[in-house]
Amino acid sequence: MDPPVTLRLNRVIRARIARIAEQKQVSASEVIREAIEAWVDGYEATVAPYENAADLIGVVRGGNSGRSTATGRQLKELLKDRRSRS
Repeated sequence: MDPPVTLRLNRVIRARIARIAEQKQVSASEVIREAIEAWVDGYEATVAPYENAADLIGVVRGGNSGRSTATGRQLKELLKDRRSRS
């Protein structure tokens, strides 16, 4: 079992949690765990895609390392070549 976490709550929130726990017939700890899990799930859903993959970026080596540099210029040249062939 994981070690306990201390959480300080004011009386109003504690009473609300106790009321919900009683209605659901679960412990107050279970209500708090569910609330934290829901918050974390919602937070992770709103994180930018870059932040979700930040630990993976730059991990793989290989291929053309200059592939992503100057893509705008490369696209412009490609389109210019296609226009001149028409």
